[in-house]
Amino acid sequence: MTDRKLVSKPGDSKALESSEEVAAIPLVEERLSIAKRQVECGRVRVRVTVEERVETASEELLRDKLEIERVPKNVRLAEVPHVRVEGETTIFPVVEEILVVEKALMLVEEIHVTRHSVTETAEIPMTVRTERATVDREAVDTPAATRD
Repeated sequence: MTDRKLVSKPGDSKALESSEEVAAIPLVEERLSIAKRQVECGRVRVRVTVEERVETASEELLRDKLEIERVPKNVRLAEVPHVRVEGETTIFPVVEEILVVEKALMLVEEIHVTRHSVTETAEIPMTVRTERATVDREAVDTPAATRD
């Protein structure tokens, strides 16, 4: 062993007196060093297209329909009658003065107005748009990972 050295500690007089040989063996250790880097590995292209279609919107609509009926009465009255309501029908009295020996009110006719509610379906064509996204991936050549 040619790499041996005499090693003594300061203040250690016995080490100098006994000339013992002490071998120093260097110890080596490997350590890993890890680093990261960003590498482009692909691209994405997004395309948006608009599609149009015609849809029909349906909704029930309510409206009133009036039915008018003339009812002859020819009744002699002492005073003008009031407008009255009987169920869904509103009655408007129509009076006229007639010439007789004496003047008197005569109910000539009544006008009966009846309300009927009618439901109709209205259809309106409308244009509706929908967007669709298409994604295309583009590959990019990447070099092999390098070791440091």
